[in-house]
Amino acid sequence: MMGIMRNVTRNRDDLKAASRRRILDAAAWRLRREGVDGTAIVPVMREAGLTHGAFYSHFAAKEDLAVAAFSHAITTGRPRWIKARKNQAWTDRLKSLARQYLTSAHRDELKTSCGFTALSSDAARGTPEFRAGYERELRLSLAAICEGTDDDSSRLDDAIAMMVICVGGLSLARAVPDKEFSERILRVARATANSAANAALDES
Repeated sequence: MMGIMRNVTRNRDDLKAASRRRILDAAAWRLRREGVDGTAIVPVMREAGLTHGAFYSHFAAKEDLAVAAFSHAITTGRPRWIKARKNQAWTDRLKSLARQYLTSAHRDELKTSCGFTALSSDAARGTPEFRAGYERELRLSLAAICEGTDDDSSRLDDAIAMMVICVGGLSLARAVPDKEFSERILRVARATANSAANAALDES
């Protein structure tokens, strides 16, 4: 009997976890495409294929969902942009990040795009909780970039500089309607990232 009860509890927990994942997947997609306004409860739950009432089994309010969805968007997307280091030279690591990030495909694909670019303006105007979540994920991403390096401020400064170039460059390229001008922005941003990486002191 106890074994049956444990299985029932486990199945219930698995179903709840799966439902939460569906909500976060739907909210993260809408968040990238429409900003924080995209995390309204009704359309997110419709997108997830769940009832409106099921929302409150996972979140207390829309604001909680926005923070969780942003974290989900970043944590699921981070491996796409920041690969395991595998003895890669520091300058090569910085160049690789920019090369993968500053592309026309990334500019045009909102569904799987990086949340830092998609939500930077929303974060600046957001609630204290959303801004704290944005900063937390940014710090984690910077730590991932610096993985395996000596923990010194110069490495962190290099990583911050690369994020500034990548997020800023992609934001501008995405904002302008002229495709030729947009491509030029990406090209200049890649060149700037390359120069910044070359200027960074490589590890001995």
